[in-house]
Amino acid sequence: MAEEETKGQLLEKELLYKTKNLGESDGSLLEKASDFCEGYKEFLCNKTEREVVDYSIGLLEKNGYSEFEMGKKYSPGDKFYYNNRGKALIMVTVGKRPIADGLRLGVSHTDSPRLDFKPNPLFEDTDMAYFKTHYYGGIKKYQWATIPLSLHGVIVLNDGSSVKVCIGEDEGDPLFCITDLLPHLAQNQMKKPAPEIIEGEQLNILLGCWPYQDEKVSGRVKLNILSILNEKYGIKESDFLSAELCAVPAYKPRDFGLDRSLIGAYGQDDSVCAYASFMAEIEAKDPEFTTMTVFCDKEETGSDGNTGMRSLFLKDFIEDFLMPYGLSARHVLMKSVCLSCDVNAAVDPAFGEVFERNNCSYLNRGPVVSKYTGSRGKYSTNDASAETMGFLRSILDEAEIPWQVGELGKVDIGGGGTIAAEISIHNLDTVDMGVPVLSMHAPLEIVSKCDVYMLYKAVYAFYMSNKEKK
Repeated sequence: MAEEETKGQLLEKELLYKTKNLGESDGSLLEKASDFCEGYKEFLCNKTEREVVDYSIGLLEKNGYSEFEMGKKYSPGDKFYYNNRGKALIMVTVGKRPIADGLRLGVSHTDSPRLDFKPNPLFEDTDMAYFKTHYYGGIKKYQWATIPLSLHGVIVLNDGSSVKVCIGEDEGDPLFCITDLLPHLAQNQMKKPAPEIIEGEQLNILLGCWPYQDEKVSGRVKLNILSILNEKYGIKESDFLSAELCAVPAYKPRDFGLDRSLIGAYGQDDSVCAYASFMAEIEAKDPEFTTMTVFCDKEETGSDGNTGMRSLFLKDFIEDFLMPYGLSARHVLMKSVCLSCDVNAAVDPAFGEVFERNNCSYLNRGPVVSKYTGSRGKYSTNDASAETMGFLRSILDEAEIPWQVGELGKVDIGGGGTIAAEISIHNLDTVDMGVPVLSMHAPLEIVSKCDVYMLYKAVYAFYMSNKEKK
């Protein structure tokens, strides 16, 4: 016979706030999450923002989305998308409520830290050919040495045509790497501070060492590499001047852990949130409010450029969308709510000293809602209002979605930002929500499958809710 709970135990349940491992509440959740994450692992194979947009449009069109038509007045249930330069994407499902009542937005970024090629990248030294790179985003440079790399991007030729490049992802492809110094000769290297163990100008990608078979030419290894590229892609060296090429880890997304509860992959910041909101958008068949799901670029370098959230592409699109209805974008945005879907750092016991455990997020406890980000004195933050937090909280609790709060480490330890500050500048109520990540910004990042699945459920509940913002 079960013991009756004491008054204190009942009061503890009623008054105290605790999060718990998702597996304690639903033993079948991992199986559901694993099924959902098979699609996510396929999505992760798209390692640049261009690849994500191309892949996503293919799925959108299979699910009844059409390309946005300027001047068209859409009806409830209509689904359409807008492609901004092949690097940013907006997806819309028109709701039953008048659009004047506001939108439900979910915005994620699809760029990740990587190694961009310099404009004139190819060189030869000591009979070896290399590509010179300029790292993109916040990385620990030493983590990128001696790991397998693949090459991705696009080259625009002089006649205006473009060539897509992807080498190192297929089973029979060659791989690439950045070399490191052997321990026997690294006495001085190992005395350097971590940011200087591998310096930016040492991030050169080894391409080969076989010379072109003609003794009368110089730079024979470089020429041989270029002749291979010319045969495959029809390019010459000057075509690198009009190219966007990068190196990324060649890892395939894989299940991690004996219990297969985790996913290890490159680029989960922020593909994990992009995929969750993408699936929620597709599944939102008949929402009350019009949903708008956005993939943007350049978040890892400050959101600048015409495909980053500091540009006006989202605001301009909304104005174009609303024009046939005779509505003002600023008036609609005032009534709207946005989820800035981005990740946070999971508490890692190996480095527990940087986390304030009452207010940081934990793996496998559900989506993490971050009221604010920024650093030091909350600089460069959005800092969602109590009303916005309350609005989201009521939706998640009503849908029985387990969730947690999180900030990025202890005060004064460091910090970081998201695109929330770039979104809320449009007088739009915005709050961050994502999943906790281990080893964030490393070439291999770790997330919980159940967190991914519950983030999808959370965004879907947000999109489908009929709650009005107070």
